[in-house]
Amino acid sequence: MEILNHNILGQMPKVKIITINFEGKSIVAREGQSVASALMANGVHKLGHSRNLSQPRGVYCGNGRCQSCIMTIDGIENVRSCKMLVKEGMIVKRCTGDPDVRRTL
Repeated sequence: MEILNHNILGQMPKVKIITINFEGKSIVAREGQSVASALMANGVHKLGHSRNLSQPRGVYCGNGRCQSCIMTIDGIENVRSCKMLVKEGMIVKRCTGDPDVRRTL
């Protein structure tokens, strides 16, 4: 759900509409929006699965601390999607498990 006219703040400013690729599908996003919020605005709430129990992961803290929203973005694994801003043509994929600390160090 998007708020276009807020009771207190008034009319929301117009922003550039861009397209990103999420697992082979084009989705619409607004310039300045995080990847996580663009996905949620398009009905995507499951951003990945945990490695041990294969439980769904999604946005939890929204500020990058919990790392629950990690995704593969433009070929880079374990990117915090709540902190990364969308860019035209960006390619976003779900991660298949928790980050492997040995591999990322």
